[in-house]
Amino acid sequence: MSGPGGGQSRIVVGVDGSEGSRHALRWAARQAGFTGATLEVLTGWDYPAFYGFAPAIPDDIDFGRFAGRAQAEAIDEVFGADRPAKLETRVEGMHPAIALVEASEGAELLVVGCRGHGAVADALLGSVSTYCVHHAHCPVTVIRPAEHKGK
Repeated sequence: MSGPGGGQSRIVVGVDGSEGSRHALRWAARQAGFTGATLEVLTGWDYPAFYGFAPAIPDDIDFGRFAGRAQAEAIDEVFGADRPAKLETRVEGMHPAIALVEASEGAELLVVGCRGHGAVADALLGSVSTYCVHHAHCPVTVIRPAEHKGK
């Protein structure tokens, strides 16, 4: 299946190392297998925000490396040695929601997990999945936690 302009179609999936993102990765890999799309695994990271105080953070902490490690561990756990043939990975140094929305440009589908914190936590912390649903440039599939099935 080809994307716009005859290019290869892509399915972008957000992975942050959480169980929800691993479920999203499994789902996105199956969908990419059905459609022949390239599976693009994206991990976005941002410097931690502190409000009213700033703890001392050593200058040599490499948050990008930690994000890359979380992504690699999730991919290893989900696929082991049996990785999809059309698998691409990216780690972006920007807020995950913004990175995913930017990556959705020209994609066939954006897949994200949902931690299911609830409306109050989402209002206070923000929700990557909600942001993506409202701002992505392609259709979005949100994979809910298993305990939400049937509710």
